[in-house]
Amino acid sequence: MAENGEEKWLAVARHIAKTLGSNDTMADDILQIFSNFDGRFSREKLSEKVVGEDDPRACAVLDHALKSLDRQISQYVAADQPIWLDPADSSAFLDAIDELIATVREWSHLAEEKNVSACLARADDLMQQAMFRVEDEFRSLMERGGESIELSRSYGNGETAGNLSCESEDEEEEGEAEGGEESQIPTARPIGDYDIVIDALPSGTINDLHEMAKRMVAAGFGKECSHVYSSCRREFLEESLSRLGLKKLSIEDVHKMAWQDLEDEIERWIKAANVTLRILFPSERRLVDRVFFGFSSAADLSFMEVCRGSTIQLLNFADALAIGSRSPERLFKILDVFDTLRDLLPEFESVFSDQYCMLLRNEAITIWKRLGEAIRGIFMELENLISRDPAKVPVPGGGLHPITRYVMNYLRAACRSRQTLEQVFEENASAMPPMAKLEDRASSSSMSVQISWIMELLESNLEAKSKIYKDPALCYVFMMNNGRYIVQKVKDNELGLLLGDDWIRKHTAKVRQFHVNYQRSSWNKVLGLLKLDSSVAPNVAARSMKEKLKSFNQSFEEICKNQSTWVIFDEQLREELKISVAKLVSPAYQSFIGRFQNVPELGRNAERHIKYGAEDIEARINDLFQRSGGSTGGRR
Repeated sequence: MAENGEEKWLAVARHIAKTLGSNDTMADDILQIFSNFDGRFSREKLSEKVVGEDDPRACAVLDHALKSLDRQISQYVAADQPIWLDPADSSAFLDAIDELIATVREWSHLAEEKNVSACLARADDLMQQAMFRVEDEFRSLMERGGESIELSRSYGNGETAGNLSCESEDEEEEGEAEGGEESQIPTARPIGDYDIVIDALPSGTINDLHEMAKRMVAAGFGKECSHVYSSCRREFLEESLSRLGLKKLSIEDVHKMAWQDLEDEIERWIKAANVTLRILFPSERRLVDRVFFGFSSAADLSFMEVCRGSTIQLLNFADALAIGSRSPERLFKILDVFDTLRDLLPEFESVFSDQYCMLLRNEAITIWKRLGEAIRGIFMELENLISRDPAKVPVPGGGLHPITRYVMNYLRAACRSRQTLEQVFEENASAMPPMAKLEDRASSSSMSVQISWIMELLESNLEAKSKIYKDPALCYVFMMNNGRYIVQKVKDNELGLLLGDDWIRKHTAKVRQFHVNYQRSSWNKVLGLLKLDSSVAPNVAARSMKEKLKSFNQSFEEICKNQSTWVIFDEQLREELKISVAKLVSPAYQSFIGRFQNVPELGRNAERHIKYGAEDIEARINDLFQRSGGSTGGRR
């Protein structure tokens, strides 16, 4: 080794003398200076004429150096045991690689010279062999170092190692019961506190990997180093996602999945996405920056290759939901995915900030916007569902229609995500419902206009359904029931805040009008039978009063019989309705009976004609609307 080093120094001295000396005499003078300076540069060793680099003898110097490096490097390339088990071996191997890299660089400017070119070709072969071995060592070191990981919780600028478990208690118990190695695979569990980083490799291992990466990049094998690095770390991420419960599903798989199963999968996706973007990816970024410190391009490329598969897996699932069914029942889970992805966009911006990850970052934004389109599409499908709901079979007793309950409970639940929906509809403000007025657009939010439009569709649908009742009074009972339910569902929640107090007052007034119309179409006709004409003769009046009383008894009996089977779902409304009917009918009936009894021809036999006393009238009215609402009348 000492002999090789001395020969190298002699070659360097000759090279300097030839370069600086303008003629042979000056070159000899420079060699004399070297000889006086260092005994190794003896006059005898330096006395031969300095050769030019284009001289065949110059290649002999390069050939000699390459042979020496070949002996050193080959012994490590052929070694059976990992080189990095012994720090001395790894250091010597890297030094030899450094010498090889320096030699190639020193002579590369003469690559066009035939003799030098042949030597450089040998150097390239030797470099390839060395890099293949470094690549194997790199992979082996990553695999050995990744057998155990450590979770650290950050406190300020320092870090405290916690040796936190990566599994839930149930998973730990299951792993202990099985007793297999598979249960010990280290991954990050879904947790609420994301102030955690993963020290995936020991610090010493990271330093060794950095030294290897530095040589591979310097030798022009940066892509190969990036590939082996990314393949190892990619496996870790894929295994982590699997342990978090996330399956590898194609878009077709998602579309074919039963909704109940898909709901469970969405819950797992939300947890996995948060852990991946908030813990795993930042930890991977931290690791890759340390391994490829000083080589930002290699670090960025490696990070992209590590995270691309897992990112695509996460985004493909969200995309499958975005382009899938627009069934209204899916809204709430789609909202959860939309919220999750929106909240993670800053994480995408942070960890995917380099040029290689730009496509992943942009794809996340695109799919998030597509989820917004899906949400708007679901509301359009809700509109279609309301408009298409047929008005064929009337609800028994004029009770609450299932479409009313469905839509109102749906909107109340949706408005719990008001902030998100406001954002979704504001981004689509130009596509307002056709019924929205210009002044509404100026004074209301896009979401309030959307909700108002759905309410208009619902009211129109209910009006169409009310017309299938043959009895006008029952038609108004139906509208009263459904109108009351709508108002009650709007009050005191986000839905009411969106529609506004004016909307509530307007529709409360509508319910009162339905009440009035019910009385007019039902009881006013009965009350008309109790009106007397004072201009008729007494004998005619007596006969008319008997006929009127008889007709009243028949009509009252028929109304009470029919309306006892009608439904008023709201208890308060039912009592209000009974009281108002009693106040309308009872005084008029008592007045009629009083006059009836005062007619001489009738008074003596009044009991024969008077079927109901005043208390009987009120009792019969109190028996109205006794039918149970059942599945359509219960208040929920």
